[in-house]
Amino acid sequence: MPQYAVLIYAVDSAHAPGSGPSELKENDRHADELAKSGSMLLAYAFTPREMATSIRAGGITNGPFVDVEESIAGFYVIEAPDLNAALAIAGINPAVRTAKGGVEVRPVHSGGVIARETQ
Repeated sequence: MPQYAVLIYAVDSAHAPGSGPSELKENDRHADELAKSGSMLLAYAFTPREMATSIRAGGITNGPFVDVEESIAGFYVIEAPDLNAALAIAGINPAVRTAKGGVEVRPVHSGGVIARETQ
């Protein structure tokens, strides 16, 4: 079945170190619903952009690569029969209901989790 990456855009990530269940309740509920439906393959939440470190040709700097109003707060990968189904699944993400947020859906071309050898 085709896979789609859902990139979550927000003013910033709610997943700061020390974030408690109350700050993450809506996001966790959404993730649980997708997991139960069987459509979510993996999900990652990023920490706030102030914790980013960027590498460019000129060196390493603290902070995000670009200063923008919204940035990627996380992403997940889903399986869906087609783009319309993927859009319906992604359209219920909590970020879509905020004034400055949303999601971007992209078909996944290739890749996957890389298995590590154990020693």
